[in-house]
Amino acid sequence: MEAVLIIIAILLLFAGLLGCVLPAIPGPPLSYVALLLVQWAWKPFETTTLIVFAIITIAVTLLDYIIPVWGAKVFGATKQGIYGSIIGMLVGTFLTPVGMIAGLLIGAILGDVVGGRKLSDAVGSGLGTFIGTMAGMAVKLIVSGVMTFMVFFKIAEWVIAQF
Repeated sequence: MEAVLIIIAILLLFAGLLGCVLPAIPGPPLSYVALLLVQWAWKPFETTTLIVFAIITIAVTLLDYIIPVWGAKVFGATKQGIYGSIIGMLVGTFLTPVGMIAGLLIGAILGDVVGGRKLSDAVGSGLGTFIGTMAGMAVKLIVSGVMTFMVFFKIAEWVIAQF
């Protein structure tokens, strides 16, 4: 049973890291579920650790929706620019990670132009949207990365203890 939980946890960790850059996959929550599965297998974490990471996971997940919008508003993006960035990022996701980032930036700029802004202003707000989104991704990667490291470390300890 422990081995099955570990395999599922490892798959969730990889999905969690992938989810930090793909908008459709909730990265940190998947990483946290992996942490819980390992905890269920043989209880390597203290309750305090689980509570702290639950709070961090919830906060990061909520901030993931707030930070890009905040970045866009600080740089004066229109609603059309924000919608354009979301559409551009989703379309770009089907291309490559670079396409996702380029789609976000181009979508934000085009959306702002459609929203009535001059191209020079739209580029500034597009960059703000881009910076906010990249900051959100970085925070998610850090949180999921820390959980991934902790889980792999505990799995390694468990494997060594089996021999």
